Amino acid sequence: MRKMKITALLLVAATLNIPLAVNAQEHPNLIMTKAGVQKVRSNLGSVPLFDASVQSVKKEVDAEIALGIDTPIPKDFSGGYTHQRHKLNFLTAQKAGALYQILQDDKYAKYIKDMLFQYEAMYQDLPVHPQERSYARGKLFWQCLNDSNWLVYMSQAYDAIYDTLSVQEREKLENNLFRPFADFISIENPQFYNRVHNHSTWGNAAVGMIALVMDDKELLDRALYGIEDDGLEIGGRDNDGGFIKVAGQKAGFLANLEDPFSPDGYYTEGPYYQRYAMYPFLIFGLAMNNVKPDMKVFSHKDNVLLKGVDALLNLTDADGEFFPLNDGQKGMSYYTPALVTAVDIAYQYGEQNPQLLSIAEKQNEVLLDQSGLAVAIGIRDGKAKPFVKKSINLTDGQDGDQGGVAVLRYGNEDLTLVFKYAAQGLSHGHYDKLSFSLYEQGDEVVQDYGLARFVNIGQKGGGNYLPENKTWAKTTIAHNTLSINEEMHFGGKYEIASEHHSDLYFYDATKDDVQVVSAIESNAYPGTQMHRTMAIIKTEGFEKPFLLDIMKVNSNSKNQYDFPFYFMGQVLSDNFEYDTPTSLTPLGKDNGYQHLYLEGKGKPSGNTTQFSWLGEGKYYTLTSATEKSDELLLTRLGANDPEFNLRRDAALMLRRKDSGNTTFASVIEPHGSYSSVSELSVNSDSSIAQLTVVQDDDKYTAVSIKDVKGQTSLFIVANDGASMSKKHTLKIDGKSYNWTGAYHYTGG
Repeated sequence: MRKMKITALLLVAATLNIPLAVNAQEHPNLIMTKAGVQKVRSNLGSVPLFDASVQSVKKEVDAEIALGIDTPIPKDFSGGYTHQRHKLNFLTAQKAGALYQILQDDKYAKYIKDMLFQYEAMYQDLPVHPQERSYARGKLFWQCLNDSNWLVYMSQAYDAIYDTLSVQEREKLENNLFRPFADFISIENPQFYNRVHNHSTWGNAAVGMIALVMDDKELLDRALYGIEDDGLEIGGRDNDGGFIKVAGQKAGFLANLEDPFSPDGYYTEGPYYQRYAMYPFLIFGLAMNNVKPDMKVFSHKDNVLLKGVDALLNLTDADGEFFPLNDGQKGMSYYTPALVTAVDIAYQYGEQNPQLLSIAEKQNEVLLDQSGLAVAIGIRDGKAKPFVKKSINLTDGQDGDQGGVAVLRYGNEDLTLVFKYAAQGLSHGHYDKLSFSLYEQGDEVVQDYGLARFVNIGQKGGGNYLPENKTWAKTTIAHNTLSINEEMHFGGKYEIASEHHSDLYFYDATKDDVQVVSAIESNAYPGTQMHRTMAIIKTEGFEKPFLLDIMKVNSNSKNQYDFPFYFMGQVLSDNFEYDTPTSLTPLGKDNGYQHLYLEGKGKPSGNTTQFSWLGEGKYYTLTSATEKSDELLLTRLGANDPEFNLRRDAALMLRRKDSGNTTFASVIEPHGSYSSVSELSVNSDSSIAQLTVVQDDDKYTAVSIKDVKGQTSLFIVANDGASMSKKHTLKIDGKSYNWTGAYHYTGG
């Protein structure tokens, strides 16, 4: 039945092809336009950054032309020669097309033409890729995702040289290469194409862009709206555990533009995959803007694509690296070519925000089209202004009602908190409700692990996701949040996790000295509610701002609570005694615990526990309010890792056993500095003498912070409602506190 449906659809697609002889479109029309090309040519030699970008691309493409064209029979995973060669081919062809239009040098058109006909000759008899790992194998590449990458870029190259080809040559390419290619990644692979996922976004854009070049309405409709009768089983899942099809869910480019983005521009899979998906979103959006302006893709969902660029830039640290929420490779930054595209297009087709120009200055390259020219002219004319990243609360979910991600920033990113209370994030999501990471001027203080994958490194699983991504990176204990009874949030079940999200309790970044975010998770563990409140505070008696962390747990059963802090640096000191084992054993058997070695185990020496480390020339101290029965575990990643796929990261874990309702309160305090050159150590000791939970009931939780000079500050959060207008009165140790709002802070 399934084969009959696909065959019928292929026959329909073939009968709807529009003869090229009556194609009256103007070319180029996708990314470059005739008017845009004329403007680019007229400005050559007068816009330094654009001229430099042209010369850089010319040098790169000329080197490839000199090497000759190689289209090898595919055999490798990502990282292998055939994979990398075909990838370099489509990247180079797209750039050669831009050079042809700008420089009018026929050698670039010939290079693209020769390459396309080599692919045309091989594609007709090309079987699916021999590597069988993917749920949707490609032909040129091991997965349809990369085949779609190829078609997105090759569509631009074809558009650039369209008018240099005869009608017969175009018919041959389109009938033997482009239409079969588009049919293969869509109709023949609906499990890849017809869903909501970054993979499908690439597939939709690929089919749509070649449709625009060929003026093929059937292909364009397929790109925008998906395949109506795809034969897929509702509730089926891919090999990443993600749903292939959900009842009532639409497909196609517009559905992918609608569903994963919140009204704030946050993309539910997280910034790493938002960065990856933004290229097809924006490049196809630009093509639609040029060819089908009546569709108004850039203004869809209240300009969500352009909002997405701003959201993505705000999800970076001081060095421009994306926060590794969900599956995310550390080090990926706005210097990636996808963000060059995003910044240039957002500037040209948005409000020409001068702050974007400062990002483009750092990137030091622009697109070779009218948007890149506009950016380069703006920089030349001195219009750039610094991109100022402030605290921001980004909602998650199509309607912005599925939790979110809050970023609290003090000063010029002197201290940055990333607090995740979002939805699952599709198949790339992690099981880490109410988790956080902390940065000081771009340096990780308390880290999120990110993904377990060596992208495009063939020796490590063909560059694909490693088994440890599921057994470690996605697990709850791998993150800085609460694990109960050594189980993962939602039992590690994707279907359950996808039904729930955390809820914002309140967010307030209106004050300079205190910024707060608070959220509640009620579904990760049945019968248990977690309420976490995190505040960046700058007060007298402290050299730098610090982070206050309060996790209040209400449960209808007795549990074991594990609360890790994955610190980055070298251990310096602590105020508790611990035993170190003579041999290392794993902390547990599964759910990530099997990958943690127990390197030390101790007990608190009092009700205030302190642990200090040195990282990147700066000192940090974790101070926690502890109970006598607590255990303090020193752990290190690396157990049950025979292929050495995991980093050897360390953590201090607070373990509280046989507890029902309880509250964890901690402060992470940056202080001082150390120079390896002068060997000068400054302020290496914590300023905190005591941290105490002085009030904790259904209505209020209050934490007292006493510094070494005897000054005391107090933070109170109201637990029975987050109204910012409600008035409160609370007496603690004989002193009355009166305030309005969900929280109160009084400095020392």
